[in-house]
Amino acid sequence: MHKNIIITGTSRGIGYQMVQLFAKAGHHVLALSRNSKPIEALKLNNVTALSFDLNDEKAYQKVKDFIATNWKTVDVLINNAGALLNKPFANITMQEFENVYKTNVFGVAELTRTVIPFLQKNSHVVTISSMGGVQGSMKFPGLAAYSSSKAAVITLTELLAEEYKDSGISFNVL
Repeated sequence: MHKNIIITGTSRGIGYQMVQLFAKAGHHVLALSRNSKPIEALKLNNVTALSFDLNDEKAYQKVKDFIATNWKTVDVLINNAGALLNKPFANITMQEFENVYKTNVFGVAELTRTVIPFLQKNSHVVTISSMGGVQGSMKFPGLAAYSSSKAAVITLTELLAEEYKDSGISFNVL
């Protein structure tokens, strides 16, 4: 049976590959990325590519409207999009730090909140984090904003798993 799957950060890398794998498996995919052209160029029948910026508050309504009109339910949400900033801590501006958090934390939270009403028992939310966000793992200079934001989504995911455990919706972080 096909599933309705939303993936963020689909213009390249892991997100781009996941869209193709899920589409070939017969699932319906909503591919969200600021640059929708790479996915559109694939011309996959069961894939809809939407230009979507996690930092644009109005963009979430487009996702909500698409789901309500076309799918009614979502089986899987994969929060894959991320912003990386590699810069010495002393040189990071407040705006740069904030921009990393807007994408990596606030965007994940808002998209998840947007999609939750469409999730049902056995639905799954997967958020891609980083080993840099895991306490006790190796840390690298220049990644203060990035790694701390990834630590935040690890904790957010654990909290959502607890809050929604009776709903049958699973929350995991990789």
